[in-house]
Amino acid sequence: MNAGVDEDRIFTKSFFLVFGALLFTALVMYVLMSTVTEYATAMGSSAMIAGLVSGIYIFGGLCSRIYSGNALERIGWKKTALIFMSIHFISCLLYFLVSDVTLLIIVRFIHGIGFGASANAIVTIASDVLPKKRFGEAFGYFMLGTTLAVGLGPFIGGFAYDFTGSNGCFLLASIFSALALISIYFVDVSAHDPGNNPKDSESSFGIDKVFEVSAIPVSLFTALTSLGYISILSFNRLYAAEINLTSAFSWFFIIYCVVLIISRPIAGKIQDRGGDMIVCITGIVAQAIGLFLIAVYPSTLTVIICAVCAALGFGTLNSACTTIVTRNVSENRRSYAVSTFFIFCDATMGFGPALLGIFAANGYAPVYLISSAITLLALPVCIFALRK
Repeated sequence: MNAGVDEDRIFTKSFFLVFGALLFTALVMYVLMSTVTEYATAMGSSAMIAGLVSGIYIFGGLCSRIYSGNALERIGWKKTALIFMSIHFISCLLYFLVSDVTLLIIVRFIHGIGFGASANAIVTIASDVLPKKRFGEAFGYFMLGTTLAVGLGPFIGGFAYDFTGSNGCFLLASIFSALALISIYFVDVSAHDPGNNPKDSESSFGIDKVFEVSAIPVSLFTALTSLGYISILSFNRLYAAEINLTSAFSWFFIIYCVVLIISRPIAGKIQDRGGDMIVCITGIVAQAIGLFLIAVYPSTLTVIICAVCAALGFGTLNSACTTIVTRNVSENRRSYAVSTFFIFCDATMGFGPALLGIFAANGYAPVYLISSAITLLALPVCIFALRK
């Protein structure tokens, strides 16, 4: 933590800078992911290829996250963030040159490489500047950056796509990416950044240079939950058109966002008092119920219920479980814990859209039903991981 900052104070200059970096980086992801499947299908792609276009971004992020834990330790937190956030920004500009699906897939992959390590660096930096005594609560507020992006990103992206086409979405992504880069540039982490305090490090690249083993169980059940959630993110506009609920689904992520803004700080306080299990189990069950309802009984009411359940599900779990894996490791292993967590989530979110797209041959309802079942698979893993 930076010198001179009250140990219990959450809302500092550093907080708002890392919050801004997270918010704008996440906005890029959700503005594009919510519309890129529609853009790909407009080019003549199948649902499976459109899912690949969406998910390849996350797969690119997975590749860079595998490297990022070691990079954060050797190169430094801030240098790693600036390098990969620059790649993230440049990739946004490359979308304007895309003329076919093959090029779109390549740009999405490069863009994902920039995103993955950037996100790891931002979260690692945040874990240093947030107050340790109120870490769960502070991290909950910090992760509201993602919450706002999840709520506003698809809404803004859909609006821009409908009224300005794909170029409007690409322009927005470029602006948001530039703002994220500016935000992280002004964060001061000089006290603890390994890049400013060089140490002798081994050149070996064993499993400990990629994964934090203690973070794997929590990362695994969060990944299963994220696979359930990705069906909403990737196919919501296509499913909405299929069942004539476009208007209801247009408010899905706004409802999701509002519920998360209310619930996340509360969940963080519960965690600080030893409530990891109840937060995680509630989230998994809620998401499974929401996905089941829109698959079997699609209506305006069930869309609203699903939005609330998804917020209590992956929305809350993403923050709660990142808190768990960063809180339970030593400072020198924190970047690896963050990397491990997001590698697992990225793997499922990267392959998920293409995998789930296979079940959309006869409509999108089966996709959501299967996603509900996958979410429930996280429950026994969660109980095992948190009973230790």
